[in-house]
Amino acid sequence: MLTVTPNGSQPSVKGPADYFTGTVRVDAPFKGTEPAQVSGATVTFEPGARTAWHTHPLGQTLIVTAGTGWVQALGQPIQVIRPGDTVWIAPHVKHWHGATDSTAMTHIAIAEVQDGKVVDWMEQVSEADYAHGQ
Repeated sequence: MLTVTPNGSQPSVKGPADYFTGTVRVDAPFKGTEPAQVSGATVTFEPGARTAWHTHPLGQTLIVTAGTGWVQALGQPIQVIRPGDTVWIAPHVKHWHGATDSTAMTHIAIAEVQDGKVVDWMEQVSEADYAHGQ
């Protein structure tokens, strides 16, 4: 079987405030059909926008497609990410990612489902922690 989902056939969704700070748009979410376990979406963060801290049971891959962003694993320095960069976050690593304070960023986020779960959301990234990327 082959399925094509035409561009624009799925509406954009605002990133929920429980999981994001700032203006975040989620486009073209995808999910494999069983037995496939992959899921993902294209996510755009406006300047200053970011995820909450979170983990993934089987890890996560980010492919940056536009802008400039930041990504941080707990206890590690914030890293700059740019178009063409690929980020691998290992399973159960607490992390966040988003735009810089002055530039929007878009990435494709890909993760796998384990026992019906793809992500464990935690607390919001504090303004003080976010400011360390500047």
